[in-house]
Formats: sequence, structure tokens, C-alpha cells
Amino acid sequence: MNNVTRCPWPGKDPLMMTYHDTEWGVPLHDDQGLFEFLILDGFQAGLSWSIVLRKRGAFRQAFDGFDPEKIARYDEEKVQALLQNPEIIRNRRKIDGAIRNARSFLSIREQKGSFNDYIWMFTDGKTIHNHWREESQIPVTSSESDAMSKDLKQHGFSFVGSTICYAFMQAAGLVNDHLISCFRHQELINL
Repeated sequence: MNNVTRCPWPGKDPLMMTYHDTEWGVPLHDDQGLFEFLILDGFQAGLSWSIVLRKRGAFRQAFDGFDPEKIARYDEEKVQALLQNPEIIRNRRKIDGAIRNARSFLSIREQKGSFNDYIWMFTDGKTIHNHWREESQIPVTSSESDAMSKDLKQHGFSFVGSTICYAFMQAAGLVNDHLISCFRHQELINL
């Protein structure tokens, strides 16, 4: 797949290229998968996605496969173990935020029936297909990510500013921000 035209941001990094080609922008409707992206995007704050992506397997192992029910029960002993784990991003505020977000996630799921139904309401249940020609045209926030951020915060979430929410929307396919020249743009429209 090296002879295709893709968005410039993966560069020549094989891991980033695979992520771009197979995951980024694909509509995700699995509660646990959505939770994983939300948590990883929170850990990305202030860092590059390639750092988080390289640590994704270690995060999955350290955070019990991103099972929100298990994470919601983490105690101080578990937090200390995570802070000692050199394979993940060891930031106390982000770890505490992931635990708080797991509890908030479960609350939303209980209220709404599924997190999927809740999160996709911000795009009326469908992917927003943008038609950007240049990377510089892609926004870092939108009215939808602003609304999502505000509502998530009201539900007790942290590390969910509008920029993080927009990155989450891109990753989970609520937004198709592949450039129109990228082979994935039309593929995702055709899904």
C-alpha cells in the first residue's frame, strides 16, 4: 500500500501508515472501542499521536483492555502500579482522569442505553464528510466538538476539551477528515 496517495501526516512511519489506512476515520460504534479512543486521546494531550500509538498495546494491558467497569474500580494501589509502569504515559492527572472518565462513561451508558448512541448524537448519528484539499484547512475544533466537550464535562469527564474531542471524532469516524486526494476519503464515503 505504499504506492497510494494518502494524507501527509503519517509520513513514512509504518505504524502511523497502518493506523491511517485501517482505523482513522472509520465509523466506530463499539462502546469499548469508543472508550479506548477517548482515553487514549486524553493521554495524547500535549504529546504526539505516534507516541500514544506506540504505547497502545502497553496501555491495553495496563488498563485491563480498556474495560470501563474494571477501570472505574481502580484504587490507589492500582494507580501507583500504573505510575510505576514505564511502558505507558505516567501522568497522575491523566491516570486519575481515565478512572473518572470510566465512571462517567458507565453513568452515561446506564442513562442512555449505550455510549455509542450518546456520542453519535453530536453528529446526528452519521459521519460528517469534509472535503479538505490541504492539511492546513483541517480544523482542530468544530461546533460539534465544542458541544461534545461541554456535555462530556457536564457528565464529569476530564481531558475532553474541544480539541481532544475533535481528535476523538476524527479517530472514531464521526468526522472524515482525510484529504480528498487520499485514497481513504472516498472509501469512507462509500462505507
